[in-house]
Amino acid sequence: MTRRLHLNAFLMNTGHHEASWRLPESDPHAHVELAHYVHLARIAERGTFDSLFLADGPVLFNSVGQRPSGALEPLTLLTALATATQHIGLIATASTSYNSPYNLARRFASLDHISGGRAGWNIVTTAGAEAARNFGLDDEPAHATRYERAAEFLDVALKLWDSWEDDLVVADKAAGVWGDERKIHPPRHKGTYFSVEGALNVPRTPQGYPLLVQAGSSEDGKRFAARYAEAVFTAQQTLKDAQDFYADLKSRTAAADRDPDHIKILPGIVPVIGSTEAEARRHEQVLEDHIVYEHGLNRLEHLLHLEPGTLDLDAGLPADLPPESAIEGAKSRYTLVVELARRERLTVRELIGRLGGGRGHLTFAGTPEQVADAIEEWFRRGAADGFNIMPAVLPSGLDLFVDHVVPILRTRGLLRTEYGPRRTLRERYGLPRPANQFASTLV
Repeated sequence: MTRRLHLNAFLMNTGHHEASWRLPESDPHAHVELAHYVHLARIAERGTFDSLFLADGPVLFNSVGQRPSGALEPLTLLTALATATQHIGLIATASTSYNSPYNLARRFASLDHISGGRAGWNIVTTAGAEAARNFGLDDEPAHATRYERAAEFLDVALKLWDSWEDDLVVADKAAGVWGDERKIHPPRHKGTYFSVEGALNVPRTPQGYPLLVQAGSSEDGKRFAARYAEAVFTAQQTLKDAQDFYADLKSRTAAADRDPDHIKILPGIVPVIGSTEAEARRHEQVLEDHIVYEHGLNRLEHLLHLEPGTLDLDAGLPADLPPESAIEGAKSRYTLVVELARRERLTVRELIGRLGGGRGHLTFAGTPEQVADAIEEWFRRGAADGFNIMPAVLPSGLDLFVDHVVPILRTRGLLRTEYGPRRTLRERYGLPRPANQFASTLV
């Protein structure tokens, strides 16, 4: 069977570029309008994307002066989108640090039932003291501790999703028996972080459980992904870095006694598309001209754990930044940004410009053919199984990608022309439906 690209549409209010909301075409209130997201989902479905994705966190991101801030709760929004779409997968971010396994497992099971098997969970551990203080903590837990908790959280969630066997419901009206009591399996879990006694109050879902997605690229993140993840969203700046990450994670997955083809790696790309390369560059420059550098400076100092006022816009990064091992927050993103600045000898002003489009994800300005060429090269040269498409401006950037890049990818045999008979998100990603860990042979 021909290997096919997996495409995921990463939707972020008016677009991934921080200045996208300032363009004349943009609606500064779109981030809380259901119609906006329905429109985006239907564009992505027209492009036969595997899935769409909503990022989230239990904290107010950015300064409200910088860009549209705040977001609709993603599982609520995706439930609405499930009724407005037919095929596309629906992936929500949810934190293992600031949720409980029972409630979260129930919400994802409900979405999977409502959508007919299209739910996915982007599992995050949530960095940052700001989020911790919203939940009664003085500071964020240590990086390793967050991943230990995440592993136990997921183990409990898997037990909950498997607490109903698939054929539990017999619905025997004559005998007055609705379900087989022998096929319910309460977790009765008592661990380091969680104690969960009873079975889930939602039957096992069309997919068995949601597609499991992970987005951390630190050492802890890669160990977690090799054990659990079925799709990985990652930020990579160069083909070589992407190839190294891809080979490393596939190897770790095999070492964990899993099929490496059952983990799909999708780097992020921010395409800025023009009919000519010069036009694409002009679009990119218009966006960069709308950046408010004061906002970018504050955000960069926060990412690098520096005191306000440390950085000079027209100088490079300080030489004495701490190593990744000293960072308890977003370790992999910290390293990516520092290495980008060092490798390309960027001033702080130039670095803010580069981060304005995708916060460390690869930005690419070019014609539809050039964008397709870049995607195909990474796909064919062992750097990606697909891509997280992150349009700089929404909805226009997604429209351009679907109308002009997707047909090229289809012509090259890299992307489906229609959805076909596969219905669930797991089937779209070429993954089997997981067996129930408690399934019995009772008849």
